[in-house]
Amino acid sequence: MQSIYEPAFVEQLFNQMSLTYERMNTITSFGFSNRWRRQCVFELDIKPGQTVVDLMTGMGETWDYICERMGPDGTLIGVDFCEGMLRYASQKRQQSRFRPYTIAIHKQDVLAGTLPAQSADHVVVSFGLKTFNAEQTSQLAHEIRRILKPGGQFSCIDVSVPKPAFLRFLYLFYLRRVIPVLGALFLGNPQTYRMLGIYCTNFRNTKQVLPFFEEAGLSCRTTTYFFNCASGIVGSRSID
Repeated sequence: MQSIYEPAFVEQLFNQMSLTYERMNTITSFGFSNRWRRQCVFELDIKPGQTVVDLMTGMGETWDYICERMGPDGTLIGVDFCEGMLRYASQKRQQSRFRPYTIAIHKQDVLAGTLPAQSADHVVVSFGLKTFNAEQTSQLAHEIRRILKPGGQFSCIDVSVPKPAFLRFLYLFYLRRVIPVLGALFLGNPQTYRMLGIYCTNFRNTKQVLPFFEEAGLSCRTTTYFFNCASGIVGSRSID
């Protein structure tokens, strides 16, 4: 049986969702996903002219917030292996509001290790951690450290399981029951969006993966958003 964490499975899943993912994400999170992305980026002290790497960039949902901070003299590098998602990211790059900015798109696995070492001032990972198993998360943490410049910062965010029992029950019911119905309406395939609930339940929150980032030699802390419906990891690479 194919693992739900195998890159081929994840790539196929998000290719299937690419037609509706951005719209579904906004609707199903009641708009909070965009707010959380903004908060994730604003955890970083991005200065004009710096280089920001957006791992698992998807459709470029964080680009507005990154470009706002780095300015036209900065460089944004988006990395993803999902062709369906990157098709929309490429279209977004051509929009007038992004034309003043330098945005490069790399179609590859974020764990491929092909980005130059110590090339990024900042690294962003939004809503991609949950699709990694423990070994992949460890590889990701080491890759983030490798590409960060000494003193560089990173910020990750993903959906989480809330702590309050009543809210947790409602949240998981929504993920497991309501979102698949919406997926069926949008895609005719409830199983596709049901996977998001499975990933979220397995992931729980960023506290579970914090040790992998610390083991990689990164100084970091966890953050929470809206009663832990989302959580993050924020940190930096030490000045060697």
